[in-house]
Amino acid sequence: MAWMAWTVPTAIFFGTIAALLVIFTLLAARYPETPRTGVLGIETTRGDRLFITLLGSAFINLAWLGLVDAAQPWAMLVCLVYAAAVFRWV
Repeated sequence: MAWMAWTVPTAIFFGTIAALLVIFTLLAARYPETPRTGVLGIETTRGDRLFITLLGSAFINLAWLGLVDAAQPWAMLVCLVYAAAVFRWV
């Protein structure tokens, strides 16, 4: 695995994504769901909302790096608020 510089933050990031995918797979198997319609006007499932959250969080972090002169961990707080909003209202 010498082709990639695996640092602790990188390993934590990918481990978290893998854990989320496993957890959401187990949730879908244990508690089947019906899609719901939120503020976007489209039907979404838990997995759809997870995808929207991950995609939005990537853009939040990129914008944070380019536009904000504050420490990056604060962007994670913004992403957590964004994730809570997506899972609540989307």
